[in-house]
Amino acid sequence: MRPLQKVATTHKLSCVFLQDFTKMEFSVAKMAPVLVAPAEKTPSGNLSLSSLDLLPAMRCLVPLIQVFRHGKDPAEVVKDALAKALVRYHPVAGRIVVDPSDGEPQHVACTGEGVWFVKATASCALEDVNYLDRRPFVMSDDLLIPSPPPGVDRTELSFLMQVTEFKCGGFAVGYVASHMMLDAIGLGQFIVAISEMARGLPQPTIEPVWCREAIPIPINQIKEASSTAAAAAAAAATALVLEHHTMDVSLESINRLKDQFMQETGQRCSVFDILAAKIWQCRTRSIDAPPHAEVTLNFPANLRQELLRSCRLPPRGGYYGNCFCDIMIEAAGEKIAKGPFFDIVRLIKEAKESFSPETSGWFRGDRIIRYEKLSLSDLRRVGFFEADFGWGTPDHVVPLMNHPIGLCNIVNSPTPDKTIRLLTQCVAKEHLEDFKEEMINQLA
Repeated sequence: MRPLQKVATTHKLSCVFLQDFTKMEFSVAKMAPVLVAPAEKTPSGNLSLSSLDLLPAMRCLVPLIQVFRHGKDPAEVVKDALAKALVRYHPVAGRIVVDPSDGEPQHVACTGEGVWFVKATASCALEDVNYLDRRPFVMSDDLLIPSPPPGVDRTELSFLMQVTEFKCGGFAVGYVASHMMLDAIGLGQFIVAISEMARGLPQPTIEPVWCREAIPIPINQIKEASSTAAAAAAAAATALVLEHHTMDVSLESINRLKDQFMQETGQRCSVFDILAAKIWQCRTRSIDAPPHAEVTLNFPANLRQELLRSCRLPPRGGYYGNCFCDIMIEAAGEKIAKGPFFDIVRLIKEAKESFSPETSGWFRGDRIIRYEKLSLSDLRRVGFFEADFGWGTPDHVVPLMNHPIGLCNIVNSPTPDKTIRLLTQCVAKEHLEDFKEEMINQLA
């Protein structure tokens, strides 16, 4: 890798920022949650979770919504399809058992109790709420995602679902999934299975497998941050409120940069490499990180193919538990903020190519929350956009992230032109305008 230079060549992308919309009052009438049990009798007993499922970082509930412009009685269709899908995914209909003495998760009890499901009706059309096109939504997030009845312990639940019907005939499907039970690919696989049942398929195209014992125990156990400095940094970062920001980036401009990279280096790079480098550089500049302070970029690497090659997973696929490691890249803030753009692309490419689970940041136990850390996820091909309940695939998908760490999700854009959407929640309010300006200057 050639040395980083002090002056960077400007490489620009074409970017469109979405406008703010005035908050208006709309109501959503939610019916009482009901338990949807598997449509057929399913096996009982206890199932072990993997070493990855049990990591502290996985003990969270992940909300997500899909927006569809057309449907006919979608709540009933989806509810019936959920019951059918739970026959194959029967552990999801069970309960996560925790140790009452310390709250540590133990295993999944396959009780067949079912999944909490909510039917809701909005007082408006999707057009009235800008098709839920960006966050913050015109209506509250809580109106669109399911909650169990009062008194139900959320920590034992694997999955909840809500269908909100709008006056225009469109609908939104809200999910809340336990990260202990499903990673992003697993959640996408399950959602697609539900949609296939809705369309009348006799069984899911991908047969799910449990196989949690296939996940190797990490060589080094996850370590909690013990130093005073690390604990203080985590506390400070957790106290931050990070702002949502959405942008659409032209695929044409991304491809142009890919071609330039090929001409300059003789190497290929991906859409992700270009976007990750741009976001990381713009964010590092906007937060004004000290020149020698360490800034970090991390993103997940799917381990399924590696476990298939080692015959730990069955060749037909279908694993839906946690099966990823973090690729973590660390560099001085000055090198990322002022270094040549293609050097950052190369840094990301080399980290991906040299990745191995044994040397990843996850197995090192480096899960410290710092404002200088940015996490990226590419959700374009995990299954969220392939779900078709009978009226076509979703217009768009929005992960409802609210975390104290800087996040950026790469998703498909609902716009008719060829763009890719970036959903960011990665800077504090005092840095938001600088972040927007950097994006405008660098991605114009």
